[in-house]
Amino acid sequence: MSDIISKRAQSIKPSPTLAVSQKAAELRAQGLDIIGLGTGEPDFDTPDHIKQAAIDAIGRGQTKYTPVDGTPQLKAAIVEKFKRDNQIDYAANQILVSSGGKQSIFNLALALLNPGDEVIIPAPYWVSYPDIVKIAEGVPVVVLADHTQQFKITPEQLDAAITDKTKLVFFNSPSNPTGVAYSRKEWEALAEVIRKYPQVFVATDDMYEHILWTEEPFSNILMVAPDLYERTFVLSGVSKAYSMTGWRIGYAGGPKDIITQMKKIQSQSTSNPCSISQAAATEALDGPQECIKTMIEAFKSRHDYLLKALNEIPQVSCTPSDGTFYAFANFKDLIENNNAGLDSDVALCEHFITAANVAIVPGSAFGAPGYARFSYATSLETLEEAVKRIHKAVLDLGNGRG
Repeated sequence: MSDIISKRAQSIKPSPTLAVSQKAAELRAQGLDIIGLGTGEPDFDTPDHIKQAAIDAIGRGQTKYTPVDGTPQLKAAIVEKFKRDNQIDYAANQILVSSGGKQSIFNLALALLNPGDEVIIPAPYWVSYPDIVKIAEGVPVVVLADHTQQFKITPEQLDAAITDKTKLVFFNSPSNPTGVAYSRKEWEALAEVIRKYPQVFVATDDMYEHILWTEEPFSNILMVAPDLYERTFVLSGVSKAYSMTGWRIGYAGGPKDIITQMKKIQSQSTSNPCSISQAAATEALDGPQECIKTMIEAFKSRHDYLLKALNEIPQVSCTPSDGTFYAFANFKDLIENNNAGLDSDVALCEHFITAANVAIVPGSAFGAPGYARFSYATSLETLEEAVKRIHKAVLDLGNGRG
């Protein structure tokens, strides 16, 4: 079969987070009481005013093709959002609306990368970055930042990773899977490095921008270093902040010439995003924003509980998150010292789903072996039960530190 399947397809793997969710669903179908903490999806419903906007769009017949790059109304809302929230000025022809944030990243990779171009990806990373780069025939260059540096790469690491083949650097802040965010001071130091290399573009994935509880307001590298405007792409969407994962609306802002090429690529793949979803997304960006505050309060409460509870489990530690709805726990001591022969984060997570009926995602999926991601986009009661099960499973491994 390998001689039939393209090398491109063979070079990538299925999404590990979706694989964990599928495994949990299969075990539930067998009658097992599985707690799934693998999926990055808010447990809140889409706010009513957003759903009503979609219903109204259906009622007025907004069910036809739209322009490939999005409706004028949604693009205007995105332009205003960037100006209001990020102090970034874009024209409508610098905006592309896609079928989810992932397609925006695909479009960028396909429009920008040539075979052999290197893309620097700080790890822990969102699972799809390296595979998207590979599909575009680029070369992922992973730079690991562990818990000792709060999962954030240093300017020195970035400088050392850049070569004459480097075309793009990815940033994701607040981060999936760690929940940590770069500060303005940290962005300034990273921007100083990038300024030295005029051939290097930057992609900042701001999907979790609004789910943040630090005292310092959200910032991305372009907000701190506006001189990088002509080589920075800002990627975002409505999935997380407005609990609209299934609506599939993402968007990108950036240099007009490359956005135009991204639009051309999209015109030959999906064409326009769903017309009804675009109407809903317009309302999400233009309408009341109080719904975000409600979710943030719940996520912060869950974060505080989960952080404390995980750090009370023997040989497990967890770094605080600045936002999102993820905790990235360190299981390296447990992997090294358990008596069950569980010699990797993958083996440990498989053990948890079979012995504790709890599904979490191994850190290897995010380029950080020895860790595991917990999604706390679920009720506090569910989290309490999940931690109780994992705590017991760890003690049952007989590592002698409980």
